[in-house]
Amino acid sequence: MTTNTNTANPTTAHPEQPAGTPRLNLAKTAPKVFRALVGFDAAAREGLDPALVELIQIRASHLNHCAYCLHMHTNDARKAGESEDRLHLVAVWREARHFYTPREQAALALTEAVTLVADAGVPDDVYTEAAAHFDDRELAQVLSLILAINTWNRVALATRKVAGTDERR
Repeated sequence: MTTNTNTANPTTAHPEQPAGTPRLNLAKTAPKVFRALVGFDAAAREGLDPALVELIQIRASHLNHCAYCLHMHTNDARKAGESEDRLHLVAVWREARHFYTPREQAALALTEAVTLVADAGVPDDVYTEAAAHFDDRELAQVLSLILAINTWNRVALATRKVAGTDERR
């Protein structure tokens, strides 16, 4: 009997990097993929209220524990004139509904359902409520934006992006 000595251990195949050290720059190592993501993101936000865009991105980033995107989008929201109260309460919007319009609440509920899709799918009541506040084109844009931010969160987490190092500037 022979023993296979070529067993790559994923934890030793690449030396452990200290926490807070970025792993990979997707924009440089896969530029076509990165440009496609940027294009998808830009297309997803077309025609949507910028305040709603930021609320969706902030809530998904909370749920995905993405500090890099959360830092970026809370700063973007502030620059766009979003109030500190709304920014602080978006993670608990159900307990602070009076800070958000019914349309924003429907978008936040859909954001949560799509972001946490593995938990319970997208419940019919959540989708129906969103459809009551957005026409089909707007709903497609909202859904696309939710998909885009979830992709960006996963890119940032997988490549260990560091909060506060927004590379767009």
